[in-house]
Amino acid sequence: MKSSQVGLDDVDLRIVALLQEEGRMSNARLAERLHLSETPVWRRLRRLEDEGYITGYEARTDRRKLGFGLVAFVQINFANHTGEQPAQFEAAIQSIPEVLSCHNVSGEADYFLQVVTRDLDAYGEFVTHVLRKLPGVTSIRSSLAMREIKATSRLPLR
Repeated sequence: MKSSQVGLDDVDLRIVALLQEEGRMSNARLAERLHLSETPVWRRLRRLEDEGYITGYEARTDRRKLGFGLVAFVQINFANHTGEQPAQFEAAIQSIPEVLSCHNVSGEADYFLQVVTRDLDAYGEFVTHVLRKLPGVTSIRSSLAMREIKATSRLPLR
């Protein structure tokens, strides 16, 4: 990726890449890995945060150990794409913790969600009591993950 495409130089991209690998890396360690002094690295890091390239830091967790044994990929359809229902749906999705991601997509579905629940019974309850009650939803199609091959949120910056 050419850094000029996103307004970042190679050092900025290396900072983001290193923090994607280890979000708790200290400023001193980051400077050491970049072969720079701490002050310019700190300034760059603050600028990356202030300009929204880095939007936060979070721990990667093991969903199974935390009791989330089921991952579902859910296709949602609307009958009517006008009016306030799509906006109401999108606002409601923001507050549902089981929905890890929601995308407005092209193709057969209108929205594509990634959902986690404890197990199949909990997923059934979630569909019945949460998804079916969302504004505008006319159909729900679920695909359940049988096995996770790869899961990451790291962007390919190198």
